[in-house]
Amino acid sequence: MGTVTPRTVLRYETWTLQPDREPDAEPVLYAMQCAVDGETSPTSEDFAEPQDWALRHCGQNPSHHTYREIITRPWRAWRRT
Repeated sequence: MGTVTPRTVLRYETWTLQPDREPDAEPVLYAMQCAVDGETSPTSEDFAEPQDWALRHCGQNPSHHTYREIITRPWRAWRRT
């Protein structure tokens, strides 16, 4: 019978995930989406712009009362030592 050798080495590490607030992080972006027809506002770093779009959209489409907020927020993972 031959020698038994390990084939896999497992190493457990602790990782942390958090919003990326570094100076070079991508900006947080906002958009609104109409839940009735799926139309979506342009994305913006300022939430007021998608909110204005939603108000204009419901003014032009009086039966469209439901919207989704879409937030794109950069995150980063790092290994704790």
